[in-house]
Amino acid sequence: MFEFSWPFAFLLLPLPWLIAKFKPSIAQTNINIRMPSAAKLQLASTNQLNKRIKVSLVETLIWLLLVTAAANPTWLDDPIVVPNEGRDIMLAVDLSASMTEQDMEYQGRLVDRLSVVKAVVSDFIEARQGDRLGLILFGDTAFLQTPLTRDLATVSQMLSEAQIGLVGRATAIGDAIGLSVKRFGKREQSNKILILLTDGQNTAGNLQPEEALILAREEGIKIYTVGVGSDGRRGFGLFGFNSMAGSSIDEKTLQHIAKETGGQYFRAKDVEGLQQIYAMLDELEPISDETQTFRPKISLFYIPLLAILGLLFVAQLSLVLRTKLRG
Repeated sequence: MFEFSWPFAFLLLPLPWLIAKFKPSIAQTNINIRMPSAAKLQLASTNQLNKRIKVSLVETLIWLLLVTAAANPTWLDDPIVVPNEGRDIMLAVDLSASMTEQDMEYQGRLVDRLSVVKAVVSDFIEARQGDRLGLILFGDTAFLQTPLTRDLATVSQMLSEAQIGLVGRATAIGDAIGLSVKRFGKREQSNKILILLTDGQNTAGNLQPEEALILAREEGIKIYTVGVGSDGRRGFGLFGFNSMAGSSIDEKTLQHIAKETGGQYFRAKDVEGLQQIYAMLDELEPISDETQTFRPKISLFYIPLLAILGLLFVAQLSLVLRTKLRG
């Protein structure tokens, strides 16, 4: 279908005629005009009239083409339906003191849990093209670091800058779930997924996990819980050697939260475990069937401009040929 993006530009068409009509006439000026003889005047006026008619036609066409180009003629192709592929995924990452325990192996050496989470989750974020991701960080309380967005680079950057102790040293699992419920809002036409990564049990916050679970279930949020940490391996933490790293995870509560919301509980004892979890999430959560419709637009403003160049070229060529013939 053909249309003009700015049809009001055609209101400019009578502008040259209005200027000619209302500009001061020669009779109103104080210029002395010498009158030639009647014979010369008649011959000159005839030649000038013919010439002026030709010039006026060219000028009129050029002005018409300029206004047409300003109106931006556009061709609209047939509507195209595009699947709106994506999920709404909120990541809730534990920043409690125990996340500093160095009991997980990464690239051949023992590192702290938060470093492993950052490395693996960053890869997960990069692979979420088409999804909307958000980031919640929690310790003594929970706060929204990044709202749901398709700007994956920002989410990854915010996660990389997260530090232990940023929101206290305890673990407010209930507050993290409650905040995710609030931020998901009333989006009915999307998958609402919360991935909760923690290495402990609820020890702080204003909302108990069971209370937050009720809210999440009412809003249709599916929660996947991830217990991070080795299974009783000896590791290092902020306060020296820890012989029971990973033993404080409240797996019973995490399993209950996942089961009640239709999600699943995972235990990540190492990097490979985390990677397998995210691979399973891709299979467990199908892409939504929402679609978007758009019509490709092809702007054709350049065609009138090319026609103007063609007219000017023909007019100049005609003038040169007439000059040569007279010479």
